[in-house]
Amino acid sequence: EVWTMMNSKYSEFLPSVQSREDLVAEVEGLSMDIDLLRAAIENEVQQDLNVAFTEFTELKQQLERDSVVLSVLKKLQEFDAALKEFSTALLEERYMPAAQRLEKARSSLRNVESHGGFELKIPKALRKELTVQEQNMIYQLGKEWQKLIVWKLPPSKGSSSLEAVVLSELHLHTVPPQREDAAAPPVAAVLQALALLGELHYKLKDFGQLLMEYILKPLISYPSLEPVTEEQPDVFILRFRSQELALDEFSPMKVFDKIKLIFEVLHKYLLNVPLEEPGRGRKDGRVTLAELLGELIWEELSNCLIHSCLVHSVPSSSSQLEQYKEVIESTKEFEKALKEMQFLKQDKTALLQYACNVNFHFANRKCLDLIKAARKLMTSEIHNTVKITPDSSTALPELPDPGSGDHPKTHGSSSLLDNETMNLGSESSLSQSTLSLPTCRISSSVQQLVELAYTTMEEAKTSTKFCCLQLCNCVRDIFHVFCEVVPKYHRENLQKLPQLAAIHYNNCMYIAHHLLTLGHQFRCLTTALLSDCGGTFVDAVPDFKKLGMECFLAQMRVQKRGVLDRLWSARNFSSMDDDENYRAANKSIKQVLHQLKGLGTVWQDVLPVHMYCKAMGTLLNTALAEIVTRITALEDISAEGADRLYSLCKIMVDEGPQVFTPLLEEDQNKKYQEEVPVYVQKWMTFRELMIILRANLQEIVDRWADGKGPLAEQFSAAEVKSLIRALFQNTERRAAALARIK
Repeated sequence: EVWTMMNSKYSEFLPSVQSREDLVAEVEGLSMDIDLLRAAIENEVQQDLNVAFTEFTELKQQLERDSVVLSVLKKLQEFDAALKEFSTALLEERYMPAAQRLEKARSSLRNVESHGGFELKIPKALRKELTVQEQNMIYQLGKEWQKLIVWKLPPSKGSSSLEAVVLSELHLHTVPPQREDAAAPPVAAVLQALALLGELHYKLKDFGQLLMEYILKPLISYPSLEPVTEEQPDVFILRFRSQELALDEFSPMKVFDKIKLIFEVLHKYLLNVPLEEPGRGRKDGRVTLAELLGELIWEELSNCLIHSCLVHSVPSSSSQLEQYKEVIESTKEFEKALKEMQFLKQDKTALLQYACNVNFHFANRKCLDLIKAARKLMTSEIHNTVKITPDSSTALPELPDPGSGDHPKTHGSSSLLDNETMNLGSESSLSQSTLSLPTCRISSSVQQLVELAYTTMEEAKTSTKFCCLQLCNCVRDIFHVFCEVVPKYHRENLQKLPQLAAIHYNNCMYIAHHLLTLGHQFRCLTTALLSDCGGTFVDAVPDFKKLGMECFLAQMRVQKRGVLDRLWSARNFSSMDDDENYRAANKSIKQVLHQLKGLGTVWQDVLPVHMYCKAMGTLLNTALAEIVTRITALEDISAEGADRLYSLCKIMVDEGPQVFTPLLEEDQNKKYQEEVPVYVQKWMTFRELMIILRANLQEIVDRWADGKGPLAEQFSAAEVKSLIRALFQNTERRAAALARIK
């Protein structure tokens, strides 16, 4: 059974094994076929494919080259056709088609030149031909432009004088022809052709320069110039005539009307031409000739109108500001008219901005005029003087009542300072002359300068806030300029001429005197404005006092050196018993007195009395102190020498007081001559020296009085002993006297 089972299983397995062996053999056969086929493909088909691909690539490159050549040939054909059409149109004076054909030819040539890889000589030749034809057309269009716009200028071209401008004419042959058979090309065609060729900008630029130089600027600069227009059948003529004009007839309104007339006729006969201008920001790419011209000349024209017209119309006083509204309205209408003619863009408002900013320009002009006027006063002659007294009236505005806050009216002549002085506190505790300026002489120019400051402050009260601030600052600037200009401009005279130094001192004190109360007098101005413009001007008072004092002290130093130089020739007052020495000393004394008398004369009625006496006293004191020092330093004085020294000192004592002549009236000067000891510190010392020169030993000892007498008040013990040793011989009496001096 087992064997039977095995046989049955074997008989069933054997066919499947056989079939599988057959399949293996078949697969092996197929594998060999595949290997043979692969070998055939690799050896034969691949080579054929490579050859085919190479041929395809070559054919493709050839096709591309042929396509480029075909494209170039087409563009060359288009270029040739465009040039032929251009030549025909140009001969027929059809400038627009000619310009378009020329542009087409340029585009075709540009396309040909854009293809790389070709070394063609043809594009270079074509470019040269295109340039020649373009220049030919530009030349013809230039001739047409010259026919359209004809300038007849004066022989002296470049001259902008009134006589030359009157001879200038502008002829526009742009009037539409009345005959249908007119052969002239349309204006628009010529202008459009110029625009397409890029030449219109240069033509308009030249036209704009001539328009500015011979028409617009002369109309602005010469108010007497009037434009005259004339229209004939085939031409429009613009010329000028000059007429008599009163000085007050010049106004921006009339200038605007003339300029507007010029643009109206230009707009009618030339500028109202729409042109194709792609890329200029317009949706349709169209722009008028007026717009192009406006872009070229408006900036120069507006600057000329501002600096040669509007600037002269700026009011010079606050009362004229209200009338300036007419100028603003006229400027607005002028800009509106130019915008309607498309000459001016909507966002351009330079003229109107300038006109509307009148307060700023008014303040600047006012301040400039004030500074100029002030500088003129500062550089005028100092020696032209006026007399100032405590009760003198000055043409200044009246003070407001204390605490009123109202704006006071201006009066022609009122004593501003006196009224204010009386209001500065309790009338029972202040006299009328408490803050009064003493009698003296000041420069008339300085008086006018102070009046100018008051008038400006008065005007500031009724001005706008900005103008008020500017005017207040200007007043401060005026006084600041005074401190800078006057000492430098008049330096030489102030150093050499003592009278001018005294007047300058008075001028500075006069200005400082008014600056003390200037801000207080105009307290009606707001606190904010006063603080912005420097408050009450009191801060400038020390500067002016210092300025005047420094100048006068410098002159005093010069005079002191003069006194000392003259006394130097006195040979130290030694050996006065020698006639020559005595004559030298006597001469020096008289020279000093002559110098002081001369000063007393030039300062007379100029300096305030107290300042006069103080200055003369200082100089006389310098002389006396120098004489005392020289004499007390002598080691030996003979009896004759002492007498001569006494006589010299007596000259100083007798004639010294006579230099005190502060007033013109001689009888009134005696009072000040008697008060010499008050102003001359060494006066009593000098008198004591004279007594010593004539006294004996006992008298000297008595006047010393153990250090309590009048001699002790003026001299030290050492000085008295030195004088005794010089005057007296060495004896027991002298020794006893010297012992008493201690």
